[in-house]
Parts: sequence; structure tokens; C-alpha cells
Amino acid sequence: MLNFVLKTKLNLNATPNKKSKGYKLKITIKMKKLLVVALALFTLNGMAQERNEKRKNRSDRHELRKDMTPTEIADLKSKRLTLDLDLTDAQQKKVHKLLLEQAETHKQKREAYKAKQGEEKTKPSKEDFIKMQNQRLDEQIAMKREMKSILTDEQYAKFEKIKSRHHGKKGKHKKRSK
Repeated sequence: MLNFVLKTKLNLNATPNKKSKGYKLKITIKMKKLLVVALALFTLNGMAQERNEKRKNRSDRHELRKDMTPTEIADLKSKRLTLDLDLTDAQQKKVHKLLLEQAETHKQKREAYKAKQGEEKTKPSKEDFIKMQNQRLDEQIAMKREMKSILTDEQYAKFEKIKSRHHGKKGKHKKRSK
């Protein structure tokens, strides 16, 4: 279509030579296309580098979390929930206690897993995997029940919304990293 427009406007029935207007016009169009392609490549390259920086920052945060004590983890999580859900002092203490228990349990499991991994580097059997998943789900159900007893209905609804949004991000992150 572009060639048709150029031929009709500039009357380019003959083959263009280096001195004709049509030849110069075709060169400038090609240069514009080349410029657009180069610009797109530079933009994509910059976006890729930015994504790598975010991943690097994320891994740094992960390393910092490994060194945190269960008390520090519980403090941070309870303060975040206090801000998000507008908890009372009594609720904050109950939530902190619950989160502290959870963080201590997770730390014990992590240490046991590391010790087991140090001995042998094998995948868990199907029975072990099912057992671990059932245990994890039972802990989540217990946590959910405890939170439901501590929070008001409005706070609990907001807590569930925050929790589902957080798990949605985890799922998206896992898909991107593959």
C-alpha cells in the first residue's frame, strides 16, 4: 500500500535512480523503520535488565529473612496486620502470640529439613509428600480458625482478601520464573 501511495503521489513509474525524489523518500522510510526497530530493541533490553534487578533485590530480601528470629517475624507480621486490619491491643497480642507460635514451628521444620537434606539429597516419597501436604493444610485450617475467633467479621473478610491477593502474587511469580 505504501508503494502504491508513493507511486501515485510522486509519479514513480520509472525505476528510481540516486538523484530522484522517490529514491530519497524510500531511503528515509527505510531509515525510519530501522530507527523504530533499534528503539524497540533498546527498550526491550532495558526492561530485561530492570527485571533482573528486581529478582536480585528479591533474593537479597530472602537472605535477610533467613536470618530473622521467630520473634522478629511475628513482630513484623503482627504490625502489618495491625495496620491493615486496624486491630485493637487485645487482638494484636493474640495475633502476635499465634504468629510467634507459627514462626517457631516453621523454624523447627526448616532446621529439621536442612538436617535431613544434609544427610541425603532425595525427593520425598509419595507417602511422605502426602503426609507433609496434609500436615501443612491442617496447620492452615487451624490458623484460619484461630484468626476467625480473634478478628471481627469485617476484619476477617479483609484478612481473607489480603491473604488471597498475597497467594495470587506467589502464583504469578512462580509462573514467570520458569
